[in-house]
Amino acid sequence: MPGLALADAGPVLERLAPALLFSDVDGTLVGRDGSLLADLDGRPTLATAEALVAAHQAGLEVVLVSGRTAEQLRETGRLIGTRDAIAELGTVLVRGREVEVVWGEAPRDLGASPAEALERSGALALVLEAFAGRLEPHTPWHLGRRGTFLLRGQAGVAEADALLAGHGLGWARLLDNGRLRGAYPHLGPGPAHAYHLLPAGVSKAGTAAAYLAGRGLGPSQVAAIGDSPADLQLASVVGAMFLVANGAWAAGLADPATPVIVTPSPAGQGWAEAVGALLERMPGR
Repeated sequence: MPGLALADAGPVLERLAPALLFSDVDGTLVGRDGSLLADLDGRPTLATAEALVAAHQAGLEVVLVSGRTAEQLRETGRLIGTRDAIAELGTVLVRGREVEVVWGEAPRDLGASPAEALERSGALALVLEAFAGRLEPHTPWHLGRRGTFLLRGQAGVAEADALLAGHGLGWARLLDNGRLRGAYPHLGPGPAHAYHLLPAGVSKAGTAAAYLAGRGLGPSQVAAIGDSPADLQLASVVGAMFLVANGAWAAGLADPATPVIVTPSPAGQGWAEAVGALLERMPGR
């Protein structure tokens, strides 16, 4: 399914009374080198910053949902005026000053965190060996993690999951978190992707659903935006799912029954386009 163009998404958006936007960060909210003030090619732009200010002024809350760590999202939140966050693909939930680790199916007797369990169980070594020369730790961002192990390269997710299950490690899985901008020719031709090795039974969607239940918010009050298959998990718990244009390739991986809205522009400009469409549907506007 190619995705639904934003210009044609009126019937989906008219069902919303937006109060909250779950937002991915890298490749979605920010541009090149993680800058809020640059597009994916590094050109200066105020589009995202202006849309973020407009969202704050209108009362549309932004909750960051990312593969980044809780500490990284807290610092990002301080800079852009957001509070809560879902970190490491749903394995860490941040509510203000409180941080909760979500273990999923990871065994708790193998370490102090799911990330330690993934390493000590041999799951990490197994995946790296199976995809030797094609997969490696995503240095230096693989450090300081509690819920997932961050990798980069080119790997078959289904193949990795079958391998893990075949070695009695079915509680672990590999997840594609989208294309990387950097060049990694030593990992094979074509674009490298970011991957997370994480426990089964935990996801962005599961943690987001629990978070929304605690806030008393329903799907018609919530939208989500991202650029990867991992972000599409959120489609099951929100009233509208957006992909920025650079993530349009992932639309074909969505549930055909769930429309995925694709913005005309990539990354921050696309984020601003989605926010503009949501602000038009804010109650009282």
